[in-house]
Amino acid sequence: MSSPRTRILSLNLGSQSIELAEFRARPDGGLILHGYHTRELLVDPAEGMQHAQVANALREMLDALQIKSGNVNYAIAENLVFTRFVKLPSIEEEKIEQIISFEAQQNVPFPIDEVVWDYQVVGGSAEEQVEVILVAIKADLLEEINETVEATGLRTSIVDVATMALCNAFRYNYGDLKGCSLLVDIGARTTNLLFIEPAKIFCRSVPIGGSSITSAIAKEFDEPFSAAEFRKKRDGFAKLVGVGTAPDDVVRVSEIVRGTMTRLHAELMRSINHYRAQQQGSALERVFLSGGCASTPCLREFFHEKLQLPTELFNPLRNVAMADSASLSEIVKSAHLLGEPVGLALRTANECSMKLNLRPARVVRRHQFEKQRPFFVAAAACFIFGLLTLGAYYARAAQVIRHITEQMQQKVDTMRVAEAQIDKLRKQVAAHDSVAGPLIAAINDRSFWVELLEELNARLPKEDIWITELIATSGGKPVGVDERRSAEIASDLAPSDTPRGKATATSAEPSIDGILGRGLYLFNPKQQEVVVDYFRSLTVSPFFDVNPSKQSDVIEPTVPNNAEWAFPYTLKVKLRRPMKLP
Repeated sequence: MSSPRTRILSLNLGSQSIELAEFRARPDGGLILHGYHTRELLVDPAEGMQHAQVANALREMLDALQIKSGNVNYAIAENLVFTRFVKLPSIEEEKIEQIISFEAQQNVPFPIDEVVWDYQVVGGSAEEQVEVILVAIKADLLEEINETVEATGLRTSIVDVATMALCNAFRYNYGDLKGCSLLVDIGARTTNLLFIEPAKIFCRSVPIGGSSITSAIAKEFDEPFSAAEFRKKRDGFAKLVGVGTAPDDVVRVSEIVRGTMTRLHAELMRSINHYRAQQQGSALERVFLSGGCASTPCLREFFHEKLQLPTELFNPLRNVAMADSASLSEIVKSAHLLGEPVGLALRTANECSMKLNLRPARVVRRHQFEKQRPFFVAAAACFIFGLLTLGAYYARAAQVIRHITEQMQQKVDTMRVAEAQIDKLRKQVAAHDSVAGPLIAAINDRSFWVELLEELNARLPKEDIWITELIATSGGKPVGVDERRSAEIASDLAPSDTPRGKATATSAEPSIDGILGRGLYLFNPKQQEVVVDYFRSLTVSPFFDVNPSKQSDVIEPTVPNNAEWAFPYTLKVKLRRPMKLP
């Protein structure tokens, strides 16, 4: 068997028969028939399509062809579809779809949201009227049919109309014919008339078919529909004038067949006149017969006699190759039924003129998803690749981090040993500092007074002033003098001399916090300003806490007079760093 990927399955769902064919596409766009099976559904037309019976018959044919699943193109009987030819004015191509959508709402006899519809431009040019064929089917009916087909394991690819599939098959096999040809497809419930020209097509359905004959025979002989169908196939023929005698039953059946075909001929003539007058069609040059009733004996001769035109059976396999696996006996016997399967297969293998597709909404969504599937797969692959890349990156990063962490841990362990040694040395240093601290303090204190005196002397103006006495104070009291001298000095110390926020003499740790100095300044041109200059220089000293705005708290000069040559002044300053008393 060939690969399932190159296989094309065609399914024709007729009113009283279904045909399933398996094709392979040739590189040149042609077809090779690999297998074909047909099943009759003997159902009274009044009962409608029996979906369970169709599904069972389809499973049997799939088993016979050794097919489990696959995509299928199937055709719906014309009597289930609403078809209308509409002529539109010459318009721009991009506006055709909008106008056709409006025309569909006006012409389809159902709410537009309850049907599945499609259209095909079948004639006209930019300068002429555009002719469009509209087809529509009830959405719920189509869904039932599609569920029946897909319940067998098949997946819907194309949903066509039987007449359009026949048109594609005819143009593929008889594309060399010129002029107008009439294809009469006599089915079970309807007869489809296809007027086909090289650049034009028109179709019309007549409610007369094989079931009309069977129903008339069942009524005539008062027997079930299935028995009447068997009698029709056994005894029926389109009896011609001059035929010899035959059994009464055969004559009665043939009269019914001929009467039905006569009515069909009358409808056919009306359709021809309509096509010539209303559709501006060309005169007929030939007639082809197809469908289940096309095999009725003498039918070709009947229409040749009535129409006076060349009449022959339509051969849908004229340009179709046959594989060795095909059953020639069954194919030859059913060649008149293969028009629709061939036309359906051509939709996949070749470029067809009729491209109607009545897919259910669910199938459309599935096809759209399948078209987008490569992008989804690519996106998923990119996403997974990204995750793998991130995973590899983070795995590598984790490995590097572990390696660096191990190296750092070794360094940390080494530094912890050094830290322990440093802590031990710190403790030793602290112990030595506790011993050396008092010694250092004593050394610093020893030089403090020398530095203090140097600071006082350095900031003393160079001329006309000098210091005669310096006394240390603690909490506003002189230190290091006897009581008598202390009483004399106390008069020069005011209450404000006590340092703010510092401990008084009653403090637990008494200290030297100030200096009391006395001195003289000479009679000079600047007079007491020389003492004021001394005060200003002390405000920036690092040893003394002097407030520049409180001159009187620090130095009290004596007002000079003409009787003396030198005048006393008093110096009271606070130390920035008090010294502990020895």
